[in-house]
Amino acid sequence: MIATLKAEEASQLQLVEREDIDDEEDLFEAIDKLISAGINAGDVKKLQDAGIYTCNGLMMHTKKHLTGIKGLSEAKVDKICEAAEKIVNYGYITGSDALLKRKSVIRITTGSQALDELLGGGIETLAITEAFGEFRCGKTQLAHTLCVSTQLPTNMRGGNGKVAYIDTEGTFRPDRIIPIAERFGMDPGAVLDNIVYARAYTYEHQYNLLLGLAAKMSEEPFRLLIVDSVIALFRVDFTGRGELAERQQKLAQMLSRLTKIAEEFNVAVYMTNQVIADPGGGVFISDPKKPAGGHVLAHAATIRLMFRKGKGEQRVCKVFDAPNLPEAEAISLRDHCYCFKFVHIYIYIYMYICLDCPYD
Repeated sequence: MIATLKAEEASQLQLVEREDIDDEEDLFEAIDKLISAGINAGDVKKLQDAGIYTCNGLMMHTKKHLTGIKGLSEAKVDKICEAAEKIVNYGYITGSDALLKRKSVIRITTGSQALDELLGGGIETLAITEAFGEFRCGKTQLAHTLCVSTQLPTNMRGGNGKVAYIDTEGTFRPDRIIPIAERFGMDPGAVLDNIVYARAYTYEHQYNLLLGLAAKMSEEPFRLLIVDSVIALFRVDFTGRGELAERQQKLAQMLSRLTKIAEEFNVAVYMTNQVIADPGGGVFISDPKKPAGGHVLAHAATIRLMFRKGKGEQRVCKVFDAPNLPEAEAISLRDHCYCFKFVHIYIYIYMYICLDCPYD
């Protein structure tokens, strides 16, 4: 009887994986399909040179941006957009269809059962997860752990895909990947080979690296994009209040690009953020620090996690903002392989508009 149940579970698991593959094939339409729709191959090549490799990504650009591509007139852009609209449906859908689309979301384990429960299963694709906090509170450590757990099979709560890592602070350490990979029972060499790493030195360089990712993600199975950190170079390249408006505009463009990558290729975006002192916080606030980036960054992030230091080696992760998660905390302790093991969860009561909320 037990053997029969196990066989049924295995067949169900295989069926789910097959459905996921079918959904993945329909996730985005290659830009080459425009050729069969009557678009000149030379114009399609110009789109690819501009970093547009899917029809889905094409529909995420304004016509003003497309006409800025050398060799594309307004008439050509109108024809291209009209052809892309026939291939990709970007109009209204029913709530049932939206729910069905959400089934393509993959939740990547953080390596901690408690933290996964806090996040509803792990770091999810089609979304931006922001982790902010002061130095040495675990943001980059979680990024290193996700580099490994993303490569786990989906039946082991992984993403079964590659990782792109954009480092703006010079804190990526491949030698730290080795013990984490060994913890998960994976080959460290193979894990490192599946991580695409780039060091960014200016905010322009950081943005150009994002543009170049489209070509890789359209050809290879990526599941995670890490930006550590998203704000560091903007704080260096823009100084003073006189450049604040321009900085926020450029930051908004960067975040918009991250959102489009997440939705275009069904990848999870994990970005770390720094904090700034809040002198106006008042003397009654024990930790007068707030995330950098202002409202522009706050609105762009789907899930915001606040990291802070606890007693001794403890680290605390709190759900600061999320559309579908209750406000909660998890406390961690460092273990011998540089991973964080979250061992407790404390749920805080807060008000919901819905009287029948399951979290009440």
